[in-house]
Amino acid sequence: MQGKIGFIGAGNMAEALMRGLLDQEVCCKEDVIAGEVFEPRREYIAKTLGVSTTASNQEVVSSAQVVFLAVKPQHLRQVLGELEGSFSEDHLVVSIVAGVTLASLEGMVPEARVVRVMPNQPCMVMASASAYSLGSKATSEDGETVRSFLESVGVAYQVEERLMDAVTGLSGSGPAYAYLMMEALSDGGVLMGLPRDVSTMLAAQTLLGAAKTVLETGVHPGQMKDVVSSPGGTTIAALQVLEDAGVRGALMGAVQASAERSKELGRDP
Repeated sequence: MQGKIGFIGAGNMAEALMRGLLDQEVCCKEDVIAGEVFEPRREYIAKTLGVSTTASNQEVVSSAQVVFLAVKPQHLRQVLGELEGSFSEDHLVVSIVAGVTLASLEGMVPEARVVRVMPNQPCMVMASASAYSLGSKATSEDGETVRSFLESVGVAYQVEERLMDAVTGLSGSGPAYAYLMMEALSDGGVLMGLPRDVSTMLAAQTLLGAAKTVLETGVHPGQMKDVVSSPGGTTIAALQVLEDAGVRGALMGAVQASAERSKELGRDP
């Protein structure tokens, strides 16, 4: 799609998306404008990414044809209220605001075409797991545009909107679960005498390798777990500890809690 890409909000997720789009040459820095009210953050984005920045969201909307909404859910209604009448049918609005439904978005920007997106933080290293849903006015071309943006920084799947909260709970919040596991594994290595730097790198590479194995072979993770677990061996002894501690149930509960919170945040943006 031709024209500028604008961001209303330039927090961590917006930065990761901008960085990925630029690194993959989906667009050039002259084609991006980021609106951010916090001056130090605005200066940081301008310096590190080289894109145009502004304190005026109005300037973002008037300059860009594709506008990413990247503000906190509780601030969205106020932000868009201040921009009432600024959008047109020529705008494609892409929301990465957790929990906010397409119906709510279309009520706040009725003139524009809307797509709801849930990327995740690893888009900054081209490894995002994203999902998106099309609004009532969005075209198949809009879907392809958004898919191309998201696939430039990882993988993307179109899903029914009713599943977006589940996506938020799984892949949206999921990197934090992985970082927590990584940190705990590293602590375990240190407990058993490994240097911290070596332990952290071994933990990170282990999680990366396991994920890569599932992605490239298509084999179910439970089946791969069984491959690693020899009868009476070290791994099955370790797995018994994890099962006794309820790790499996805790991770399932984490996804559920995040998804439920996403629903709560979306009730009154």
